[in-house]
Amino acid sequence: MFRRREPVPFAFVAEADRFRSNVTPPPRESLGLPQIAARSLVGLTVVAGLVGSLLFGMPALQPQKAPEKTQQSEAAEGR
Repeated sequence: MFRRREPVPFAFVAEADRFRSNVTPPPRESLGLPQIAARSLVGLTVVAGLVGSLLFGMPALQPQKAPEKTQQSEAAEGR
């Protein structure tokens, strides 16, 4: 019913799921004012680009009214 695990050539691979480190990672560095300003500027630029593309793209998505009279050149009128 229960199968024995096959031997693994590398012992650390077999024991990797049981390993827990007692070393805590160093705390994250707090962001400085220039980094916060730079990230905010990048975010605002991306949002402004999306809004601008939406504003400039909306007229292209509007259905155009078909012209009621077709335009003809003056040369075609003389025929």
